[in-house]
Amino acid sequence: MEFLDRGMELKEIQKLEGHTDRVWGLAWNPATGAAGIPSMLASCSGDKTVRIWQQNLSAMKSDAWECKAVLEETHTRTVRSCAWSPSGKQLATASFDATIAIWENVGNDFECVASLEGHENEVKSVSWNSSGSLLATCGRDKSVWIWEVQLGNEFECVSVLQGHTQDVKMVQWHPFLDVLVSVSYDNSVKVWAEDGDSDDWHCVQTLGESSSGHSSTVWALSFNSTGDRMVTCSDDLTLKIWDTSNNPTQTSGDGYGHWRHLCTLSGYHDRTIFSVHWSREGVIASGAADDAIRLFVESKDDLVNGPSYKMLLKNERAHDMDVNSVQWNPKDPGLLASASDDGTVKIWEFAVVS
Repeated sequence: MEFLDRGMELKEIQKLEGHTDRVWGLAWNPATGAAGIPSMLASCSGDKTVRIWQQNLSAMKSDAWECKAVLEETHTRTVRSCAWSPSGKQLATASFDATIAIWENVGNDFECVASLEGHENEVKSVSWNSSGSLLATCGRDKSVWIWEVQLGNEFECVSVLQGHTQDVKMVQWHPFLDVLVSVSYDNSVKVWAEDGDSDDWHCVQTLGESSSGHSSTVWALSFNSTGDRMVTCSDDLTLKIWDTSNNPTQTSGDGYGHWRHLCTLSGYHDRTIFSVHWSREGVIASGAADDAIRLFVESKDDLVNGPSYKMLLKNERAHDMDVNSVQWNPKDPGLLASASDDGTVKIWEFAVVS
């Protein structure tokens, strides 16, 4: 869809209230939202809980969302990040209490079936690989951990990666390769892959060692659907697009592509950009401490100077306080969720203006 040629709007469908502290993270359940299965969304908060929200398809209004469960009394501090397994059957949550909890939907309830320990202090992010066989976590202790999923809800740490020099803010697996990317307070973006000969994990590339890198804390990253581009966001008020299409992953001897800086988007947010997410249809959403949400798409206007991105639309007052997370629905690219310091989650509809 050529979004730039059409009038688009981001319409607030519903405000989800219930958390009693800031909402840090969001995760759509990938097994929901299609073929009559109502979408399910997890949110995690400074109130030490995780809330599970579900679309009520039987309601008179198709935009009715309800809180179906509150996961509590497991974490003792802020829950900073949450992520569903690819099957949608398990939810991993990362907390400032230095633990990662694994939850399963049993009947109409969620049960904590495993608790992973090892990080020295605050765990900041958690991510499953595309097959659900590996789980990555990172934290304030400057480390990235890779856990192997085993039978009986057992998880074995197979590698502790020590390349960052500061707090690691986020980890994210490539959409279909076992390649992991981490971003940090040390201003860098690191790409990790397994050595086929030794089965050990190592850093294969660091983005940020040149003038094209970020100049301050990197908060988040997201891949496009085909896995050949990546976007990062930072305290330096920029979004950066990285590309690996000129060195395709499938032809690289190491099984990964070399990432190069493609372009920088600046001047759109005036405070720290905390979150960025790339939709299945190619729309990049960003959320920042200026309370705003911005949407960007690739521009085809100037192919002479290479690919560039333009702002599609902006919502200056998306929330009353900082926007900590923006997440596109993986099945319905017209649905966007956002989370904020104001304690609320909002569901937005991205659609053509009628």
